[in-house]
Amino acid sequence: MKLFRKKPVVEIGLDESPHESLHKVLSVRDLTFFGIAAIIGAGSFSSIGSACFSGGPGVIFLFIICAVACGFTAMCYAEFASRVPASGSAYTYAYVSFGEVFAWVIGWALLMEYSIGNIYVAFSWSGYFTNLCDGFGLHLPEWLTINYSEARTAFKDNVAGEGLSAWLSAPELGGVKLIFDLPAVFINIIVTWLVYVGTKESRNASNIMVMIKLAIIVLVIVVGAFYIDIDNWSPFMPNGFGGVMGGVAAVFFAYIGFDAVSTLAEESKNPQRDLPRGMIYSLVICTVVFVILALVLTGMVSYSELNVSDPLAEVFSKKGVKWMLFVVSIAAVVAMTSVILVFQMGQPRIWMSMSRDGLLPKKFANIHPKYKTPGFSTIMTGLVVGIPIFFTNPKFVLDFTSIGTLFAFVLVCGGVLTLPRKEKEPGKFHLPFINGKFIVPAIILLTFILIFSFNPHFLSEQFNISGDNAAKNIPMIVFLLLCIVMAVLSFMKNLSLIPVLGLLSCCYLLTGMEASNWIWFGAWLLIGLVVYLAYGYRKSLLNN
Repeated sequence: MKLFRKKPVVEIGLDESPHESLHKVLSVRDLTFFGIAAIIGAGSFSSIGSACFSGGPGVIFLFIICAVACGFTAMCYAEFASRVPASGSAYTYAYVSFGEVFAWVIGWALLMEYSIGNIYVAFSWSGYFTNLCDGFGLHLPEWLTINYSEARTAFKDNVAGEGLSAWLSAPELGGVKLIFDLPAVFINIIVTWLVYVGTKESRNASNIMVMIKLAIIVLVIVVGAFYIDIDNWSPFMPNGFGGVMGGVAAVFFAYIGFDAVSTLAEESKNPQRDLPRGMIYSLVICTVVFVILALVLTGMVSYSELNVSDPLAEVFSKKGVKWMLFVVSIAAVVAMTSVILVFQMGQPRIWMSMSRDGLLPKKFANIHPKYKTPGFSTIMTGLVVGIPIFFTNPKFVLDFTSIGTLFAFVLVCGGVLTLPRKEKEPGKFHLPFINGKFIVPAIILLTFILIFSFNPHFLSEQFNISGDNAAKNIPMIVFLLLCIVMAVLSFMKNLSLIPVLGLLSCCYLLTGMEASNWIWFGAWLLIGLVVYLAYGYRKSLLNN
């Protein structure tokens, strides 16, 4: 079928690319810093609070689970990056493994990760920036520091606070309240301009911001350690393991970004060697930081007090360490700026790759003659991020982004399983082949035995899909069936262990998503397929 036409790996090599190339200026250190820049941001300064509230101190297990899932996925990304050193990330990888329609779906899903995800980060950046301005005596009116959706909800529910105040004090134009988050709009414009003018400039800015925020996070951990009360760590999992998994969207959002490194292949000096290292190094460093940070937060105050948008500022405020509020605000502003920067670099390069393949208009592949960046795609990314800031809701964006990214990760891990084995080449990453023939079935069997030992009624609980249980249990039932299928396939096909574990761990994380997330995600994919069939299917280079 033409929907599943694949692009041969040999046609994607950079050296044979007929298109104008980008500046090759990034080293392994730069790529590692870009990974850290993308990972340590809104997750560590904002969404980590809701995750701790849901899971208590035991949320560190979820960070480790997510890190393991991302670790397996990173190795799969690295294998693809060593074979297909081209811009486009998971989109390009899906093109050579599953075919065109899956490549389009991945590209459409990555739009959520990079562009729509940046909307949430911009909102979080705005909150910390506003606090920082207040510290200097610069106060913006409430109707310029909150999004329209939250203000309208606060008014309808008559909830006192910033939202209600913004609604009541906002000026009107034609009967419409003028309420929007000015700082969020501002940072999007600045970062879009920075990404537009060059990779080297973006790299220098990113590296400086990474060093600043790591230094400040170390300071937060050291100072916070003196205020830890170990009684706050009991109970360790106040809401059980279900509560821990309840924070999956928030925790996984913290890890979104390491894969953005793979979009910079065309600007890397040695992508086949440096891309894998950059992804893995950044992932390890950030996991250690997240686990320690979660323990410090839940040790300083009760987990029940952390369901706030600025948890790091909240804990120091409760302890009366006012000077740290200023430090945390600076760190958050710097950290989230670097996240927006890396995500804003990733999306245009995916659109550029899709345009080169004919799936998007040629304009998206245009390279700026002076700056050597995908200029038109960069501007379009700025608009895709900037316009929804005026009307969307941060909570919706958070969940929406996480499910789309996990879906992309699943296809990347699955895609590696379709690649033929290759001999190890000097200077290139090589995914170790560990035969999963017996290991995968053994792991799944042992897992089932442990589950039934601790919860004999597990199966009957999961297969109870009446009423509200349906939305919660159906994803888990599908996951259990997938485990059985992968155990059989591993035994019959001698599948490689690492991508199988990556696929299963990412699928497990997907079981923690709410039913509403799946509905919105399904609608988003349906819209994407309509766009593909209306344009990309006919214009694809593989159709000629």
